Amino acid sequence: MQVKRFFAADMRQAMKLVRDELGADAAIIGTRRVAGGVELTAALDYQAPAAPVQANPVLEAELRKTQAKIASARAELAYREASEAPKDRQLFANESLLAPELPATPVKLERPAPAPAPEAPAPSIDPTALEQMRSELHGLRELLEMQLGSMAWSQLQSRRPQQAGLWRRLQRMGLPAELANGLLERVSNIHEPRQAWRMLLAHLAQSIQTPKEEPLEEGGVIALVGPAGMGKTTTLAKLAARYVLKYGAQNVALVTMDSFRIGAQEQLRTLGRILDVPVVQVDPSQSLLQALAPLARKRVVLVDTAGLPANDPALRLQLDALANRSIRAKNYLVLAATSQSQVLKAAYHGYKRCGLAGCIITKVDEAVSLGEALGLAISQHLPVAYLADGPRIPEDLQVPRGHQLVSRAVSLQTPEEPSEEAMADMLAGLYQGAVRRVG
Repeated sequence: MQVKRFFAADMRQAMKLVRDELGADAAIIGTRRVAGGVELTAALDYQAPAAPVQANPVLEAELRKTQAKIASARAELAYREASEAPKDRQLFANESLLAPELPATPVKLERPAPAPAPEAPAPSIDPTALEQMRSELHGLRELLEMQLGSMAWSQLQSRRPQQAGLWRRLQRMGLPAELANGLLERVSNIHEPRQAWRMLLAHLAQSIQTPKEEPLEEGGVIALVGPAGMGKTTTLAKLAARYVLKYGAQNVALVTMDSFRIGAQEQLRTLGRILDVPVVQVDPSQSLLQALAPLARKRVVLVDTAGLPANDPALRLQLDALANRSIRAKNYLVLAATSQSQVLKAAYHGYKRCGLAGCIITKVDEAVSLGEALGLAISQHLPVAYLADGPRIPEDLQVPRGHQLVSRAVSLQTPEEPSEEAMADMLAGLYQGAVRRVG
């Protein structure tokens, strides 16, 4: 048996060292936190054959041991935390007030039972020890998830190689794991690879919502919201120019709520002079409803908003104003395709309180993938109203359709195949999400 110790800054790097040196069949026989990171002890009983990867009984046995350790650690942690809680003595003092009234019939008296011995005081728990236990429990859970992901990916490659190939292609497009899993379930009965891929893309196109009528054609108050740097002001300029070229400047107006960014108001005023349309600034002392009152006869009013941090009180006031039913604004979340998935999710959760009519995907010409933005739009049921793919005004603004978005996402997929570690991490994240939903 070959036994080795590995040191790394975190559990993920340590597992990668184990896989690189001992292979996927190595068994983890020990893990502990050390100064500067974690220490893993791994063992390898035999030389892994070159045959296709099969289920590893040693790894499964180690997985069961890890699950037992987690259950034991959780039970011990729950018991210690419960022992720290103060006892409610007042409850026993007032117990007579809650007892039902006894009947007045004679009752045979019996010798009272001896009083129980007083309980020994609970031993004090060192907070440092509790924190160390939580850290070890977190490390065990992370190790378990990584092992599950590695096992799931190895078994998928050996038992269903076509599904594994489709997984890789969807990952190259940047689609979230949950969305990819749902699409793969729809084509699981198709055995011809090319037909399965075509049907998968067709299902993806059907999942993308697009408006039946262009928002500018519908008219009304259209507000662009989103964090700073997403391209709200540039997109608003494209929308205004698009409308002026088609219908003229007499029925459109611009409104800015951005009194925070340097030069934002001047930028919109310059656009208004070029297009010959009025520009209204919402002062902090007046409401949005008051600012829109003189523009009631305009067919389209485009509102530019400030990109503020999620914890800024001014953002809450701004979103509340846009959510006012008297205004009946159609709010569109502007999402840059160059942003990471977590940034896009945070933007949605930060701005959904104003009521979102859809989203606008910008900076597609600078993006390396389109799957992250499309994944958010699909999961949150946001229609994709416009697609901005360049700096030109108004040429680089398109009204997309589902199949066009899918075609664009396929053309932007990365040429490199995802690594085995990335695929295992993806399945581990899928397993973790399923556990959270069940919990």
